[in-house]
Amino acid sequence: MQDVTGLPFMKIIARRGAPDLFFTEFFRVHANSRLDDAILSSITENPSGKPVFAQMIGENLDDLVRTAKDLQKYSIAGVDLNLGCPAPRVYRKNVGGGLLREPLRVDEILKALRESVEGPLTVKMRFGFEDDRHFRTLLEILDKRKVDLVSVHARTVLGGYRSSPDYEYVRQAANYLRCPVFLNGDVQTYADAKRLRERTEASGVMIGRAAIRNPWIFRQIRDHSENREVFFPQLNDVFDYIMELFEALASPISDDRKTVGRMKKFLNFIGLSVDPQGGFLHAMRRTRTSSELFAVMERFLKVNPQQPFALKPYSGLIARPGCES
Repeated sequence: MQDVTGLPFMKIIARRGAPDLFFTEFFRVHANSRLDDAILSSITENPSGKPVFAQMIGENLDDLVRTAKDLQKYSIAGVDLNLGCPAPRVYRKNVGGGLLREPLRVDEILKALRESVEGPLTVKMRFGFEDDRHFRTLLEILDKRKVDLVSVHARTVLGGYRSSPDYEYVRQAANYLRCPVFLNGDVQTYADAKRLRERTEASGVMIGRAAIRNPWIFRQIRDHSENREVFFPQLNDVFDYIMELFEALASPISDDRKTVGRMKKFLNFIGLSVDPQGGFLHAMRRTRTSSELFAVMERFLKVNPQQPFALKPYSGLIARPGCES
Protein backbone atom coordinates (compact mmCIF):
# COMPACT_ATOMS: atom_id res chain seq x y z
CA MET A 1 0.00 0.00 0.00
CA GLN A 2 1.50 3.29 -1.15
CA ASP A 3 3.04 5.53 1.54
CA VAL A 4 2.42 2.83 4.16
CA THR A 5 4.33 -0.38 3.41
CA GLY A 6 7.77 1.15 2.95
CA LEU A 7 11.06 0.39 4.71
CA PRO A 8 9.91 1.24 8.28
CA PHE A 9 6.97 -1.15 7.99
CA MET A 10 9.11 -3.84 6.34
CA LYS A 11 11.56 -3.70 9.26
CA ILE A 12 8.78 -3.93 11.83
CA ILE A 13 6.95 -6.81 10.18
CA ALA A 14 10.22 -8.70 9.68
CA ARG A 15 10.70 -8.70 13.45
CA ARG A 16 7.28 -10.36 13.83
CA GLY A 17 7.72 -12.95 11.11
CA ALA A 18 8.70 -11.84 7.62
CA PRO A 19 6.95 -13.04 4.46
CA ASP A 20 8.90 -15.19 2.02
CA LEU A 21 8.95 -12.32 -0.51
CA PHE A 22 8.59 -8.55 -0.29
CA PHE A 23 7.20 -6.26 -3.00
CA THR A 24 8.04 -2.57 -2.82
CA GLU A 25 5.52 0.22 -3.02
CA PHE A 26 5.24 1.16 -6.68
CA PHE A 27 7.75 3.35 -8.45
CA ARG A 28 5.71 5.85 -10.46
CA VAL A 29 7.01 5.79 -14.04
CA HIS A 30 6.61 8.69 -16.48
CA ALA A 31 8.75 10.86 -18.75
CA ASN A 32 10.33 12.82 -15.90
CA SER A 33 10.40 10.11 -13.25
CA ARG A 34 13.48 8.98 -11.40
CA LEU A 35 13.82 6.24 -8.82
CA ASP A 36 12.21 7.34 -5.57
CA ASP A 37 14.85 7.30 -2.83
CA ALA A 38 12.39 6.37 -0.08
CA ILE A 39 11.09 3.36 -2.01
CA LEU A 40 14.59 2.45 -3.13
CA SER A 41 15.65 2.23 0.52
CA SER A 42 13.24 -0.69 0.99
CA ILE A 43 15.55 -2.57 -1.39
CA THR A 44 18.97 -1.27 -0.38
CA GLU A 45 18.40 -1.13 3.40
CA ASN A 46 16.05 -4.07 3.93
CA PRO A 47 17.50 -6.08 6.83
CA SER A 48 15.25 -9.13 6.53
CA GLY A 49 17.38 -11.09 4.09
CA LYS A 50 14.23 -11.87 2.09
CA PRO A 51 13.97 -11.30 -1.69
CA VAL A 52 12.54 -7.91 -2.65
CA PHE A 53 10.71 -7.32 -5.95
CA ALA A 54 10.67 -3.78 -7.33
CA GLN A 55 7.16 -2.75 -8.36
CA MET A 56 6.51 -0.28 -11.20
CA ILE A 57 3.37 1.50 -12.36
CA GLY A 58 3.16 3.30 -15.69
CA GLU A 59 2.22 2.85 -19.34
CA ASN A 60 4.90 4.41 -21.57
CA LEU A 61 7.14 1.71 -23.07
CA ASP A 62 10.36 3.71 -23.14
CA ASP A 63 9.92 4.99 -19.60
CA LEU A 64 9.09 1.56 -18.21
CA VAL A 65 12.09 -0.03 -19.93
CA ARG A 66 14.37 2.77 -18.71
CA THR A 67 13.13 2.35 -15.14
CA ALA A 68 13.40 -1.44 -15.27
CA LYS A 69 17.03 -1.14 -16.40
CA ASP A 70 17.77 1.33 -13.61
CA LEU A 71 16.19 -0.98 -11.02
CA GLN A 72 18.28 -3.92 -12.18
CA LYS A 73 21.40 -2.08 -11.01
CA TYR A 74 20.27 -2.89 -7.48
CA SER A 75 19.90 -6.20 -5.63
CA ILE A 76 16.30 -6.91 -6.56
CA ALA A 77 14.64 -10.30 -6.87
CA GLY A 78 12.80 -9.16 -9.97
CA VAL A 79 10.68 -6.45 -11.58
CA ASP A 80 6.93 -6.34 -10.90
CA LEU A 81 4.36 -4.54 -13.09
CA ASN A 82 1.27 -3.20 -11.36
CA LEU A 83 -1.89 -3.92 -13.38
CA GLY A 84 -4.24 -3.85 -10.42
CA CYS A 85 -4.27 -0.55 -8.53
CA PRO A 86 -7.97 0.41 -8.18
CA ALA A 87 -7.49 4.02 -7.06
CA PRO A 88 -9.49 6.29 -9.42
CA ARG A 89 -6.69 8.85 -9.54
CA VAL A 90 -4.47 6.04 -10.85
CA TYR A 91 -6.68 4.17 -13.32
CA ARG A 92 -7.93 7.43 -14.85
CA LYS A 93 -4.36 7.96 -16.07
CA ASN A 94 -4.60 4.56 -17.77
CA VAL A 95 -2.02 2.97 -15.48
CA GLY A 96 -2.37 0.27 -12.85
CA GLY A 97 -5.80 -1.33 -13.15
CA GLY A 98 -6.70 1.06 -15.95
CA LEU A 99 -4.50 -0.89 -18.37
CA LEU A 100 -6.74 -3.96 -18.05
CA ARG A 101 -9.10 -2.23 -20.50
CA GLU A 102 -6.39 -2.48 -23.20
CA PRO A 103 -4.99 -6.00 -23.57
CA LEU A 104 -3.02 -5.05 -26.67
CA ARG A 105 -1.25 -2.33 -24.73
CA VAL A 106 -0.51 -4.80 -21.93
CA ASP A 107 0.99 -7.13 -24.53
CA GLU A 108 3.25 -4.37 -25.88
CA ILE A 109 4.43 -3.46 -22.39
CA LEU A 110 5.16 -7.03 -21.35
CA LYS A 111 6.98 -7.73 -24.60
CA ALA A 112 9.24 -4.72 -24.05
CA LEU A 113 9.83 -5.59 -20.40
CA ARG A 114 10.50 -9.25 -21.12
CA GLU A 115 13.20 -8.19 -23.56
CA SER A 116 14.82 -5.80 -21.07
CA VAL A 117 14.44 -7.61 -17.72
CA GLU A 118 17.12 -10.26 -17.30
CA GLY A 119 15.73 -11.74 -14.09
CA PRO A 120 12.18 -12.58 -13.02
CA LEU A 121 9.35 -10.46 -14.41
CA THR A 122 6.16 -10.56 -12.35
CA VAL A 123 2.70 -9.03 -12.60
CA LYS A 124 0.11 -7.99 -10.03
CA MET A 125 -3.40 -7.74 -11.51
CA ARG A 126 -7.14 -7.97 -11.00
CA PHE A 127 -9.31 -10.18 -13.18
CA GLY A 128 -10.72 -7.23 -15.09
CA PHE A 129 -11.53 -3.54 -15.04
CA GLU A 130 -15.32 -3.71 -14.70
CA ASP A 131 -15.93 -7.34 -15.70
CA ASP A 132 -14.05 -10.38 -16.98
CA ARG A 133 -14.37 -9.69 -20.73
CA HIS A 134 -10.57 -9.56 -21.26
CA PHE A 135 -9.49 -12.07 -18.62
CA ARG A 136 -8.79 -15.02 -20.94
CA THR A 137 -6.93 -12.79 -23.39
CA LEU A 138 -4.82 -11.38 -20.57
CA LEU A 139 -3.91 -14.89 -19.40
CA GLU A 140 -2.83 -15.76 -22.92
CA ILE A 141 -0.63 -12.65 -23.03
CA LEU A 142 0.94 -13.41 -19.65
CA ASP A 143 1.75 -16.93 -20.80
CA LYS A 144 3.07 -15.80 -24.19
CA ARG A 145 5.39 -13.23 -22.62
CA LYS A 146 6.75 -15.81 -20.17
CA VAL A 147 5.90 -13.90 -17.01
CA ASP A 148 7.51 -15.64 -14.03
CA LEU A 149 4.87 -15.01 -11.35
CA VAL A 150 1.34 -13.57 -11.40
CA SER A 151 -0.58 -12.33 -8.35
CA VAL A 152 -4.33 -12.20 -9.00
CA HIS A 153 -6.58 -10.07 -6.83
CA ALA A 154 -10.02 -11.69 -6.89
CA ARG A 155 -11.96 -8.51 -7.71
CA THR A 156 -12.34 -6.11 -10.62
CA VAL A 157 -10.76 -2.67 -10.50
CA LEU A 158 -14.15 -1.01 -10.09
CA GLY A 159 -14.90 -3.53 -7.33
CA GLY A 160 -12.35 -1.75 -5.15
CA TYR A 161 -11.88 -3.45 -1.79
CA ARG A 162 -15.47 -3.80 -0.60
CA SER A 163 -17.07 -5.97 -3.28
CA SER A 164 -17.19 -9.74 -2.75
CA PRO A 165 -14.06 -11.47 -4.10
CA ASP A 166 -14.53 -14.18 -6.71
CA TYR A 167 -11.74 -16.69 -6.25
CA GLU A 168 -12.77 -18.73 -9.28
CA TYR A 169 -10.65 -16.38 -11.39
CA VAL A 170 -7.59 -17.17 -9.30
CA ARG A 171 -8.26 -20.87 -9.84
CA GLN A 172 -8.59 -20.32 -13.60
CA ALA A 173 -5.28 -18.45 -13.71
CA ALA A 174 -3.54 -21.13 -11.63
CA ASN A 175 -4.78 -23.86 -13.96
CA TYR A 176 -3.98 -21.98 -17.19
CA LEU A 177 -0.61 -20.36 -16.55
CA ARG A 178 2.65 -22.25 -16.49
CA CYS A 179 4.12 -19.89 -13.90
CA PRO A 180 3.19 -19.77 -10.19
CA VAL A 181 0.04 -17.83 -9.32
CA PHE A 182 -0.45 -16.07 -6.00
CA LEU A 183 -3.89 -15.47 -4.51
CA ASN A 184 -4.69 -11.94 -3.35
CA GLY A 185 -7.78 -10.36 -1.83
CA ASP A 186 -9.36 -10.72 1.63
CA VAL A 187 -6.87 -13.22 3.03
CA GLN A 188 -7.45 -12.15 6.63
CA THR A 189 -6.14 -15.10 8.67
CA TYR A 190 -3.82 -18.09 8.50
CA ALA A 191 -6.92 -20.28 8.11
CA ASP A 192 -8.05 -18.19 5.15
CA ALA A 193 -4.65 -18.66 3.53
CA LYS A 194 -4.84 -22.45 3.83
CA ARG A 195 -8.49 -22.73 2.77
CA LEU A 196 -8.23 -20.39 -0.21
CA ARG A 197 -4.97 -21.86 -1.48
CA GLU A 198 -6.56 -25.29 -1.52
CA ARG A 199 -9.70 -23.93 -3.18
CA THR A 200 -7.85 -22.02 -5.92
CA GLU A 201 -4.77 -24.25 -6.34
CA ALA A 202 -2.64 -21.11 -5.99
CA SER A 203 1.07 -21.47 -5.28
CA GLY A 204 1.01 -18.84 -2.56
CA VAL A 205 -0.77 -15.82 -1.14
CA MET A 206 -0.04 -12.11 -1.42
CA ILE A 207 -1.19 -10.17 1.65
CA GLY A 208 -1.20 -6.40 2.00
CA ARG A 209 -3.83 -4.68 4.11
CA ALA A 210 -4.37 -7.62 6.44
CA ALA A 211 -0.65 -7.58 7.24
CA ILE A 212 -0.88 -3.93 8.26
CA ARG A 213 -3.69 -4.88 10.63
CA ASN A 214 -1.97 -8.05 11.85
CA PRO A 215 1.82 -8.04 11.29
CA TRP A 216 2.05 -11.54 12.80
CA ILE A 217 0.01 -13.11 9.96
CA PHE A 218 2.99 -14.54 8.06
CA ARG A 219 4.34 -16.08 11.27
CA GLN A 220 0.90 -17.56 11.93
CA ILE A 221 0.68 -19.01 8.42
CA ARG A 222 4.13 -20.53 8.80
CA ASP A 223 3.41 -21.89 12.28
CA HIS A 224 0.18 -23.50 11.10
CA SER A 225 1.68 -25.03 7.95
CA GLU A 226 4.58 -26.49 9.97
CA ASN A 227 2.29 -27.88 12.71
CA ARG A 228 3.63 -25.56 15.39
CA GLU A 229 1.58 -23.76 18.01
CA VAL A 230 0.15 -20.64 16.39
CA PHE A 231 1.00 -17.33 18.05
CA PHE A 232 -2.05 -15.22 18.96
CA PRO A 233 -1.27 -11.58 19.83
CA GLN A 234 -2.87 -9.75 22.72
CA LEU A 235 -3.69 -6.06 23.02
CA ASN A 236 -0.39 -5.37 24.79
CA ASP A 237 1.40 -6.79 21.72
CA VAL A 238 -0.62 -4.41 19.56
CA PHE A 239 0.33 -1.50 21.82
CA ASP A 240 4.03 -2.33 21.33
CA TYR A 241 3.52 -2.64 17.56
CA ILE A 242 1.88 0.79 17.35
CA MET A 243 4.58 2.41 19.48
CA GLU A 244 7.25 0.91 17.26
CA LEU A 245 5.47 2.30 14.20
CA PHE A 246 5.29 5.75 15.78
CA GLU A 247 8.99 5.73 16.67
CA ALA A 248 9.85 4.65 13.11
CA LEU A 249 7.78 7.41 11.50
CA ALA A 250 8.62 10.26 13.89
CA SER A 251 11.83 12.27 13.89
CA PRO A 252 13.15 15.23 15.90
CA ILE A 253 12.33 17.57 13.01
CA SER A 254 8.99 16.02 11.96
CA ASP A 255 5.72 17.80 12.62
CA ASP A 256 3.83 16.00 15.38
CA ARG A 257 0.45 16.40 13.71
CA LYS A 258 1.77 15.10 10.39
CA THR A 259 3.22 12.05 12.15
CA VAL A 260 -0.17 11.38 13.78
CA GLY A 261 -1.80 11.74 10.36
CA ARG A 262 0.58 9.16 8.90
CA MET A 263 -0.06 6.86 11.85
CA LYS A 264 -3.79 6.93 11.15
CA LYS A 265 -3.18 5.21 7.80
CA PHE A 266 -1.98 2.20 9.81
CA LEU A 267 -4.41 2.57 12.71
CA ASN A 268 -7.43 2.48 10.41
CA PHE A 269 -6.55 -1.16 9.74
CA ILE A 270 -5.25 -2.10 13.19
CA GLY A 271 -8.37 -0.68 14.83
CA LEU A 272 -10.61 -3.11 12.96
CA SER A 273 -9.61 -5.84 15.43
CA VAL A 274 -9.32 -3.90 18.71
CA ASP A 275 -12.96 -3.72 19.88
CA PRO A 276 -16.24 -4.77 18.24
CA GLN A 277 -17.97 -1.43 18.87
CA GLY A 278 -15.32 0.52 16.95
CA GLY A 279 -14.57 2.75 19.93
CA PHE A 280 -10.83 2.74 19.27
CA LEU A 281 -11.35 3.72 15.62
CA HIS A 282 -13.74 6.53 16.52
CA ALA A 283 -11.50 7.96 19.25
CA MET A 284 -8.31 7.56 17.22
CA ARG A 285 -9.75 9.43 14.26
CA ARG A 286 -10.50 12.42 16.48
CA THR A 287 -6.90 12.80 17.71
CA ARG A 288 -4.59 15.48 16.38
CA THR A 289 -1.48 15.21 18.56
CA SER A 290 0.67 12.35 19.79
CA SER A 291 -0.37 12.96 23.40
CA GLU A 292 -4.03 12.59 22.39
CA LEU A 293 -3.22 9.45 20.42
CA PHE A 294 -1.25 7.88 23.27
CA ALA A 295 -4.15 8.56 25.64
CA VAL A 296 -6.49 6.66 23.31
CA MET A 297 -4.01 3.78 23.12
CA GLU A 298 -3.77 3.60 26.90
CA ARG A 299 -7.56 3.55 27.24
CA PHE A 300 -8.21 0.80 24.69
CA LEU A 301 -5.02 -1.30 24.74
CA LYS A 302 -3.69 -1.12 28.30
CA VAL A 303 -6.81 -1.51 30.48
CA ASN A 304 -7.11 -5.20 29.51
CA PRO A 305 -3.69 -5.89 27.98
CA GLN A 306 -4.13 -9.69 27.89
CA GLN A 307 -7.32 -9.45 25.86
CA PRO A 308 -6.90 -11.28 22.53
CA PHE A 309 -6.51 -9.22 19.37
CA ALA A 310 -9.22 -10.43 16.99
CA LEU A 311 -7.97 -12.59 14.13
CA LYS A 312 -10.48 -11.05 11.72
CA PRO A 313 -11.84 -7.50 11.51
CA TYR A 314 -14.96 -7.04 13.58
CA SER A 315 -18.15 -7.01 11.50
CA GLY A 316 -19.43 -3.62 10.45
CA LEU A 317 -16.16 -1.72 10.94
CA ILE A 318 -14.56 -0.03 7.93
CA ALA A 319 -11.04 1.24 7.41
CA ARG A 320 -10.72 4.58 5.66
CA PRO A 321 -6.98 5.26 5.33
CA GLY A 322 -7.50 7.48 2.29
CA CYS A 323 -9.41 9.98 4.43
CA GLU A 324 -6.46 10.62 6.74
CA SER A 325 -3.72 13.20 6.31
